[in-house]
Amino acid sequence: MTSLSTRPPLPGGAARRAVVASVLALCGAASLTACGKTISIGDSSPPAASSAAAASPSATQSASGAGNSALQVVDSTAQDAGLSGNGGTVVGAAVQEAPPKWVQLSAVTSADLSAAHLININQAALYRFDDDTAAPSQSNCTGACAAKWPPVTIQEGGNVYLAGVNPKQVGAIRRPDGQVQITVGGLPVYRFSGDSRPGDLNGQGVDGKWFAVGPTGEKATQ
Repeated sequence: MTSLSTRPPLPGGAARRAVVASVLALCGAASLTACGKTISIGDSSPPAASSAAAASPSATQSASGAGNSALQVVDSTAQDAGLSGNGGTVVGAAVQEAPPKWVQLSAVTSADLSAAHLININQAALYRFDDDTAAPSQSNCTGACAAKWPPVTIQEGGNVYLAGVNPKQVGAIRRPDGQVQITVGGLPVYRFSGDSRPGDLNGQGVDGKWFAVGPTGEKATQ
């Protein structure tokens, strides 16, 4: 995978190079009023009333739930914040025993997929599921599905760092098991247990419903 930008590579190996992004300039290019935002955690349960069904994709960004700790979306990289490591995220089929303290979403391109798509700090490709909904944001992948397609989760009160992703596109929902899952463009995002190496895209097109997720939640296709 390669970054959408062309900054010189950072030391620390391919994993660091892939997530280097000078896309901080996007904050100005997108005419954002602020580089970052605070979001509260929406409810992923099916809507109980028609008013909930009319919610916009950004509903998870403004929903307020009792006892919810807001997440901070930061329009800069974890490295820019002085952080190293991976925040506690895991790779491949490894089980995410505890939500990571922070997550980074980076927009990249690759030889296998020229369209911009998202990876995490471990260079794991991130995916969207056609059976999920964005308005309201809702995950329909639980149980065995979630074991195969692990949700991208985060601790309550954690930080989401970005490279090439507009903060306005990022939200969060509370899954039925209580975990907090990150959304992009209103759609929940996942890893694939079949991806074990940086740059793997083995989940692309699986069952005709799973696709790499783009920076605004769109399907990233060749």
